[in-house]
Amino acid sequence: MISIYLIYQSVAVMGIAVGTTMLLFLGGLLFFTFIEYMMHRHVFHMTEDTPAKKKFVYTAHGVHHDYPRDKDRLAMPLPVSLVVSFVFFLIYRLIMGDYAYAFLPGFLMGYAAYLWVHYMVHAFQPPKNALKIWWVHHGIHHYKQPDRAFGVSSPIWDLVFRTMPEKSK
Repeated sequence: MISIYLIYQSVAVMGIAVGTTMLLFLGGLLFFTFIEYMMHRHVFHMTEDTPAKKKFVYTAHGVHHDYPRDKDRLAMPLPVSLVVSFVFFLIYRLIMGDYAYAFLPGFLMGYAAYLWVHYMVHAFQPPKNALKIWWVHHGIHHYKQPDRAFGVSSPIWDLVFRTMPEKSK
């Protein structure tokens, strides 16, 4: 609903062309996948060289690796998500002005896709179709190669940064 409202604001109120809004939306979606990858790789799997980092990593993400099927640990709580979304909106608005109204909805839809994929791969058995690739990719990260396969909603940044799972020999 927030994304629909922001897209409406982009076109009807801010006067941003529909084509520009669509490109900004897609840019926001792609940018989310980048942020997801970077957070997962560099924040949730950072080097634990101090007690504070060790505690942060375990609290923020390590417990999820210890209990990957715990449905209560698959996403941030809704109030935290809303606050973080608002902070992103303020940052985007500061950087790109009114274009934030078209960019943020793509970013939020990326987050929604991430939540859906992450929940599905942890809560259900893999399907017998092309969607199985998400289960396999994320499962490799959890159970075989925790230093690989950081992308959850998309493996694109694993390809770019060469963190795709290594093939079994």
